[in-house]
Amino acid sequence: MASVSVTQALPVDAQTAWDNLLDLANWENWLTIHQGWKSELPSDVSVGTRITEVVSVMGMANKIEWDVTAVDAPNSVAIEGTGMAGVKVKFAMSISPADSGSSITMDAEFNGTMIVGPIGKAVANSTQTDLEASLAKFAELVNA
Repeated sequence: MASVSVTQALPVDAQTAWDNLLDLANWENWLTIHQGWKSELPSDVSVGTRITEVVSVMGMANKIEWDVTAVDAPNSVAIEGTGMAGVKVKFAMSISPADSGSSITMDAEFNGTMIVGPIGKAVANSTQTDLEASLAKFAELVNA
């Protein structure tokens, strides 16, 4: 298993951050692992929503069939999916009010027979770097 958690301060209020987070069409502008959507995007993100995305971790593309498993608007959303080779992925994204705006936290977890030992550690390190860059881009995007 590989897991990471990244938090980024945001220069906007929590509702603005939330609205931007759930704008799935805009993920290509900030989420560095996002390679594209392979399904129609829903007009509303709610528990049970299904979407298919191609992500790239460590230069390897993987198609993930996501299910939205939890939504607590405007605070958090969780998605779980399965990709090629049986890799199971969980992402939990949360928004919190902060002194000068808000903050966003992304927690990612990867499980599967291929995500063990040194490979699992490499996936965690790569994902940490990718999510740090993603949330820095997200902060710039919401401030524009």
